[in-house]
Amino acid sequence: MSPSFHNHTNPQEVWYVLIGIPGLEDLHTWISIPICSMYIVAVMGNVFLIFLIVTERSLHEPMYLFLSMLALADVLLSTATAPKMLAIFWFHSTAISFSSCVAQMFFIHFIFVAESAILLAMAFDRYVAICHPLRYTTILTSPVIGKIGIAAVTRSFCICCPFIFLVYRLFYCGKNIIPHSYCEHMGIARLACDNINVNIIYGLTVALLSTGLDIIFIIMSYTMILYTVFQIPSWAARFKALNTCGSHICVILMFYTPAFFSFFAHRFGGKTIPRHIHILVANLYVVVPPMLNPVIYGVKTKQIQDRAIFLFSSMSTCC
Repeated sequence: MSPSFHNHTNPQEVWYVLIGIPGLEDLHTWISIPICSMYIVAVMGNVFLIFLIVTERSLHEPMYLFLSMLALADVLLSTATAPKMLAIFWFHSTAISFSSCVAQMFFIHFIFVAESAILLAMAFDRYVAICHPLRYTTILTSPVIGKIGIAAVTRSFCICCPFIFLVYRLFYCGKNIIPHSYCEHMGIARLACDNINVNIIYGLTVALLSTGLDIIFIIMSYTMILYTVFQIPSWAARFKALNTCGSHICVILMFYTPAFFSFFAHRFGGKTIPRHIHILVANLYVVVPPMLNPVIYGVKTKQIQDRAIFLFSSMSTCC
């Protein structure tokens, strides 16, 4: 019997400590101000966007229905992380139970994978709208959009459920400090005094075969879109077609760039990237894209602009 066997602890009996941003503890109060502001704007902006799309019949089109799914995912992602981060920064509420930590980990990864699938669906929507405009309404019907939404949630659930079993199967020896502001898979796994190769391999496999494939299909969609657009003889028509994709491209870059930076930094950049930089980027990732998404679509989409202006003017008239 291994001597270390007697040092194994039941993770459910231990309270874990999220220390926030390592090395920047003295700046937590100042860092919390922009994070809190961005979180409030993200929730209010995305809830307002969902309200506009749900209440305005002219916005009940595939592009806007997918946008409402994205807005809901943004609200859930920021709400799964920001309140606990702010509690750490303001009240030094660093303690979290193992089960709560695992639950937060699951929801963060679940929402991320689902949001990636929604972005792929939005790319497919733009592909059909530009490359097959006459078949747009027959391909992307309401039942099809509903099935795409259900498929995104189901796929994400099936992919992320194993994370729960992978962290529960490990042996823990009393280490309880997580150098992060929220719980995620590798942060929990690294607390174990066990071999975590399976966790690392599964995490990489999920990243490559789910999110990685989403990115490949998104690139393929936009390659075909560009090929179709540059066959249009009119420059004005080309610009109009590309303009409809501009918002989506901005959202894609904001979503995947910091996510993959955080993902690979956590696994391979431990010695080259300062830990506080990695954690700070991870914190900003869960509030900045959710905050900017409704702003980008509000600025770039005339139908949403018109509906928002009409709603605000009606409210001012009533007051």
